[in-house]
Amino acid sequence: MARFRPRILPNIKITGIAEGSFAVGRADDGTVCFVEGAVPGDVVDFLALQKKKGCYFGSLKQVHTPSPHRVEPPCTHFGICGGCKWQHYDYPAQLHEKEDKVLQAIRRIGKVIPQESLPIIGCENPYYYRNKLEFTFSNKRWLTQEEMNLDTIPVHEPGLGFHRPKAFAQVVDIQECLLQADPSNAIRNFVRDFTKERNWDYYNIKTGEGYLRNLIVRTSSLGEVMVILCVRYDMLQRIDELFTALTAQFPVISTLCFVVNSKGNDSISDLEVIIWSGPGYIVEVLGEVKYKIGPQSFFQTNTLQTKVLYDTALAFAGIKPEDRVYDFYTGLGSIALYLAKHCHTVIGIENVEAAIRDAHENAQLNGITNAHFICGDMKDVFDQAFIQKYGKADVIITDPPRAGMHESVVRTMLDLETPRIVYISCNPATQARDIQWLSEKYTLEKLQAVDMFPHTGHVESVALLTLRD
Repeated sequence: MARFRPRILPNIKITGIAEGSFAVGRADDGTVCFVEGAVPGDVVDFLALQKKKGCYFGSLKQVHTPSPHRVEPPCTHFGICGGCKWQHYDYPAQLHEKEDKVLQAIRRIGKVIPQESLPIIGCENPYYYRNKLEFTFSNKRWLTQEEMNLDTIPVHEPGLGFHRPKAFAQVVDIQECLLQADPSNAIRNFVRDFTKERNWDYYNIKTGEGYLRNLIVRTSSLGEVMVILCVRYDMLQRIDELFTALTAQFPVISTLCFVVNSKGNDSISDLEVIIWSGPGYIVEVLGEVKYKIGPQSFFQTNTLQTKVLYDTALAFAGIKPEDRVYDFYTGLGSIALYLAKHCHTVIGIENVEAAIRDAHENAQLNGITNAHFICGDMKDVFDQAFIQKYGKADVIITDPPRAGMHESVVRTMLDLETPRIVYISCNPATQARDIQWLSEKYTLEKLQAVDMFPHTGHVESVALLTLRD
């Protein structure tokens, strides 16, 4: 097979978006082109760098006719760091693409048409919406071509920020991120300046050496702030020095923690978290329900839009006071606790033991006694013995991970014949696949897209399925 030679394809009309940061058009011969840097409506010259599965992949060479939806991205790091890939595409147009993405998945993969498809719900503020960000220390930050031409900047300049796409070993040093509200930027910049002034060694992802690894900032709508520092080895004197300075500079910080991580990956879910100050958690609130969020807790990262998502699910579910509800993939029980006051009983299932502990603690925090939580893998726990023990559900709420539900779980759901299923998904493709399986007995009554992550290709979808007579 001949080796593909990069080529420029002129005057490509961009018609849509795909996964990641790719926009989509077609060459004159009909070949699909995935163009990084373009937006729908552009007419561009396209630099095709490779051909895979009959499609061209590459980058924007030149814009001949800009799209009416092309805008100036407000972030100075746009196009360099790995986040907010669609800031150059106006927000209403993003919402249109995401709504279409959900509908197309249902039609093409699910092979069904919803009886009612509701307009997508966008974010009231598409910036500063995240309640959690994780930054990475690197002994070698990403340098632009202009910086590399300067003799004043060392080749191995350290940085604190986000991984560079396609160059994971290097980090884009972030000065201002538009994803998380203050004091997130100020805390990160203070930590970087403080540690650089003292020549503390930053992590080298290739060699596994270096002291400072990650900095996690979690915030809540109640104004509480948690900072978690991840280091490769224990050096308490340094921790005390930095955290004392942080406390003096940012009295708003309610909890300071650190983790010693000598593993090859950045996950802290299996590591001990040491509380340096504060209660070891922050408190978030959705409606009338409060949640303790610990350093290792999973919680939706867009608080305001999470309430919108849960309110949509609650409205779809049509829960009555006498109903028994199953909540699959319950996490720390956020949905189960949110709807508990509307039903007789809610039973949540989750395979992460720490999340189940959080769920029990949050139930106790809110004085909720009709929510019960079981730890185990869905495909192993949800069977006929489970149904006999807890009773037949009137409503099922399911919010699986991106991979969707295991086929055996869907089969048990079909056997159970629960009257109403509300399916929340972060992946329209696997949701559509599962809905196709469920369509053996269920009608897709309603479909609602919810944008949780503006300027990215991600979209949440809520589906209501009702049992056919």
